[in-house]
Amino acid sequence: MIEVNASTVREAISALDRRFPGIAFRIVDEQNQIRPHMNVFLGEENVRDLTTPITRDEQIYIVGALSGGSCNEKT
Repeated sequence: MIEVNASTVREAISALDRRFPGIAFRIVDEQNQIRPHMNVFLGEENVRDLTTPITRDEQIYIVGALSGGSCNEKT
């Protein structure tokens, strides 16, 4: 778990980016929107708005969707 001081989802992602440079670009696109393959959960609620307020003790989960590849087993 990583703790940051933030009042919105955007501030939390910015705080993460200060600690881990470049991570915000993986989560947020050039139009300042959460990327389609990324899911940001505030508690159990999936949020798409970066201005969503957060309280002091809320937890944010950032989950990237995985896809692609194939499984070709040789028998």
